[in-house]
Amino acid sequence: MDFLLECIGFDPMTEPEELLRRIRAEGEPVAWRGPGGEHLRLDVAPNIELRLDRDEGEELVTLLPFYAERTRLRIGASEVRVIPDSPFDALLTGWVAPPAPGMPVPWSAPGAYLLATWLTDARRLPRRLRRGHVLAVSAAGFALDVTFVGPNDQGPRPEVLMQPRGAWIQPLGGPQDPGGCSELSARIEEVRHTTNRLTGRPIDIVTVDAPERRLSLFVSPWQLEQDRLPQPRPGYRIEGTFLFTGRIAGGLPRKPKAARRNFG
Repeated sequence: MDFLLECIGFDPMTEPEELLRRIRAEGEPVAWRGPGGEHLRLDVAPNIELRLDRDEGEELVTLLPFYAERTRLRIGASEVRVIPDSPFDALLTGWVAPPAPGMPVPWSAPGAYLLATWLTDARRLPRRLRRGHVLAVSAAGFALDVTFVGPNDQGPRPEVLMQPRGAWIQPLGGPQDPGGCSELSARIEEVRHTTNRLTGRPIDIVTVDAPERRLSLFVSPWQLEQDRLPQPRPGYRIEGTFLFTGRIAGGLPRKPKAARRNFG
């Protein structure tokens, strides 16, 4: 069982074959995915989806969680990377909350913090995107590993509390690290509760403070229990490694007039 699905209410004993059967029977096509293969979504709670992906000619099937985040982050693109074995996704790395046009840009940090996230609607991107171009992105994080949940002043290194909004976020950068993952330390502002309609299991949407916009995170209650970590609550701090996924919510370059005439 993919442990990322534990973040949206599927327990470790869930049979993947049953999920595959159900999403194939009840799922809907996902916009901006491939024209061939299988690309399906199934609502499991408000704004929370189970997604199935299998590209044409491939046997590998992936099941992943997705959250239709409504808030937008302004991200100045540093790199956009398309992965050959996942042609309808793109890995975006960029600076959140870059300075407005005309404002001075610090050489060392042209934004509040660096974030890496998968974009599931990569087909909307142009062939080339200028470095520093600002996209509006809606993204959420799913826990790969939570290392601390507890009182705000007990977890982080002292210098973390001195960061803007008391948040420290940094993409994993090793050659063996999975893409789209970031280490995070942030103060919890809100925990909203919902239920996975397929399993009846609870889902917590953990909202943390961060520069410019709050971030939505999802964690596995089974991992917290196994590692003897408390449940997230407002005022606590959470630390760990999260996989971010999302979609483009605005800021795409306009096509030239000739291209608009030819391609719509």
